[in-house]
Amino acid sequence: MSFSADSSQVQVDLRQSDRLLHDRYAIGGMLGRGGFGVTYLARDIQLPGNPRCVIKQLCPKVQNPAALKKARQRFEQEAKTLGRLGGHSQIPQLLDYFEINGEFYLAQEFVRGRTLAQDVHKFGVWTEAAVKQFLNQFLPLLQYVHKQRVIHRDIKPSNIVRCWEDGRWVLIDFGAVKERIALPDPHSRSLATHFVGTIGFAPPEQIAMRPVYSSDIYALGVTCLYLLAGRIPNEQDYDPYTGELNWRNLVRVSDYFGRVLEKMLKASIRDRFKSADEVFRALELEAHLETLRPCLSNHPLSPIEPVKLEDEFISPLVRTAMAIRAWQARLAAKQAKNDQSQ
Repeated sequence: MSFSADSSQVQVDLRQSDRLLHDRYAIGGMLGRGGFGVTYLARDIQLPGNPRCVIKQLCPKVQNPAALKKARQRFEQEAKTLGRLGGHSQIPQLLDYFEINGEFYLAQEFVRGRTLAQDVHKFGVWTEAAVKQFLNQFLPLLQYVHKQRVIHRDIKPSNIVRCWEDGRWVLIDFGAVKERIALPDPHSRSLATHFVGTIGFAPPEQIAMRPVYSSDIYALGVTCLYLLAGRIPNEQDYDPYTGELNWRNLVRVSDYFGRVLEKMLKASIRDRFKSADEVFRALELEAHLETLRPCLSNHPLSPIEPVKLEDEFISPLVRTAMAIRAWQARLAAKQAKNDQSQ
């Protein structure tokens, strides 16, 4: 892979050239344009059958050689990370990466399918059951991404694709590479060029450019609201005092799933689910509630005393029921405290 030292600030429209990009890719139509670059549909003429692929053209917001050099190093690091992630069946495979005249390019597998946004636009809003099924299939993928120490940063309906061939959910357009090349430039007075994400889906800490793993959980929660309501929240849907999203008037869901969504959408990192696995286990727990309901009581709980070693054997089912009762009591107490404070 060779690099050029010439940095051009004018992003070239690849469709205007009859030449092959990188002597390999025949550019077709434009798939999308964003603040960091343009995405094209292309064909790889070096492979049998000239299969389609996706070309991402990324233009770094830098104006001096030192910043470009740093952006180049970070681009290479993140491209290698994408290559490692692409070994998962639900993440597009990275085919190639290169630089031409100060602009960075990624060539990725093209996934034939329909995005969540396209699905809602064509077929309408989803049921609660359909959203739960989607989460159960998607959360293990997100957990895998986080275990690779990667934050996606731009989870939203247009970045989740249902593959037509086998029905699997595919996560596209990772924001890590875009953030890596968006380095502070002394010639730029705007920090807006360094924000990676989508307003409305990004939580407060991500807007402040301090994303964490649970930032993706928040974005996934907003995505669920979109599936249920057909739109994303607007400024009027936020509490101006707490910053919390007042979403319950947008959708109608069961009490239990409502509590799961509420914790996914907490403005504070401390109150939000910390991992995709936590969300998955919370959804999994609901399936056992009907089985455990006979073991539960609606009466106020007395303080739980620790089980002594000499006490008689307690079955795993009863132990689980006791744990759920304790969790429900803590949740009710917290809700009552919040109601009093309001």
